[in-house]
Amino acid sequence: MPELPEVESLARLLDERLAGRSVGRVYVVAVHALKTYDPPVSALEGRAFGGVRRHGKFLDLRVGELHLVMHLGRAGWVRWSDKLAAVPPRPGKGPLALRVRLGEPDDGAGLEVTEAGSQKHLAVYVVRDPQEVAGVARLGPDPLAEGFTLEVFGGLLEGERRQIKGVLRDQSVLAGIGNAYSDEILHAARMSPFRLAGTLGADEVGRLYEAIGVVLGEAVERARGTALKDLKAEKKSGLRVHGRKGEACPVCGDTIREVSFSDSSLQYCPTCQTGGKVLADRRLSRLLK
Repeated sequence: MPELPEVESLARLLDERLAGRSVGRVYVVAVHALKTYDPPVSALEGRAFGGVRRHGKFLDLRVGELHLVMHLGRAGWVRWSDKLAAVPPRPGKGPLALRVRLGEPDDGAGLEVTEAGSQKHLAVYVVRDPQEVAGVARLGPDPLAEGFTLEVFGGLLEGERRQIKGVLRDQSVLAGIGNAYSDEILHAARMSPFRLAGTLGADEVGRLYEAIGVVLGEAVERARGTALKDLKAEKKSGLRVHGRKGEACPVCGDTIREVSFSDSSLQYCPTCQTGGKVLADRRLSRLLK
């Protein structure tokens, strides 16, 4: 799933590509992905792009006075083409969900939004204000924003009874962190994913806060200048524990372990994070004694 660093890079790359250009035609290929109908997507046509930004994991393309907002879900992505097919796309079983063709004098270039796999989570909105999108409106603070201080972070954890892994992934607490980078942050902070967030001491909160900034900041910098088509591969190459079950921890050499749930999994290093203890591989597990 694209998370904060990848969506940030997407926003920067698209902002550079779309500056000074306008929308020619918009084709909705996967009707289920379109979540709004007023204004219609046709209202984007003929309007100039006014900038691209990120809200958590949401991508926001400003078009005139409107906003084309997208959440890429688990397997969505954006690809750029200097020469799109001349024939309008038809709904089918392929991954293409949305095509935005630029207007003159750039007619032929544009972007396509795709979604692989059978589970469809891609969401596209055309709104007058991004806050009209419920997922955007409920976002917590952005961990890369200047106002995200240690004091702010500590306040978010006060009285929190959930496990820290789930808190980091909760978009209403922090915007943009998902399964992969929460694993990376907890590994960098040397913290068990099952620690109760509200029980963390001041030193632990400080360590976790620092890890958030370092892990996300480094991921954004690694992606800087990377082509759109290579961003996914770049993300995987930079991960130290997530998706690396059975491999050696790059810090201590211990074997990276996994806890699987019904629809996701987490990876961690026992030596670095749980005092050498192995977490039971089941939902709501506790440290094995």
